[in-house]
Amino acid sequence: MYCAIYKSSKKESTYLYVNRKDDLGDVPQQLLQTFGNPQFVMMVNLDKREKLAIADLSKVKESLKNEGFYLQLPPPPDGALRHIQTKNTKL
Repeated sequence: MYCAIYKSSKKESTYLYVNRKDDLGDVPQQLLQTFGNPQFVMMVNLDKREKLAIADLSKVKESLKNEGFYLQLPPPPDGALRHIQTKNTKL
């Protein structure tokens, strides 16, 4: 199963996986407006992967099959970073 991966022009560390390159027809328009101009990153053969860097491989495959796309959001900040951010906002 091949898919195309695009990065968001508006949201840092946000990626969109679709079944075919240059075919965003299954992606809701509201999501595309929030996502911004999709910038092509690469094609990936998911069947040759054991895992992905951030996304759950089985969830990506399932979403591509059922929805036609998968949206990868940035991971939440770790506990130490959250503590620093909270501390700095109190100053």
